Amino acid sequence: MRTEEFSQNLLRTKIFDTYVAAVFFGTVIFFVLNSAFYTPIEMIFGIMFITILFKGLSNIMLSMVISLVNLSNEQDRVDFEESSDKLESLVNDLAIQKAATQSAKTIANN
Repeated sequence: MRTEEFSQNLLRTKIFDTYVAAVFFGTVIFFVLNSAFYTPIEMIFGIMFITILFKGLSNIMLSMVISLVNLSNEQDRVDFEESSDKLESLVNDLAIQKAATQSAKTIANN
């Protein structure tokens, strides 16, 4: 669940889309500046091939980031908070029982 949330947040940042767009425009600029050496068909296929290649590379980078990030510390924090909440509720229940016992004793003595 934490991994899903982390990966969704990573995708929402659009950093990988920005990376692919920068590669696309860089490739377009490269082919425009070197247009004397390439035909229009070579330019189109070159731009498409390099953009697809870098889109695949960005997906590989995304999967590597997701698999290499250690989320166990986050899971430990969540487990600690859940345990703390359970302990707090048990202590509150104990205090209520103690107060009920004290009030019962007070009523019985009067």
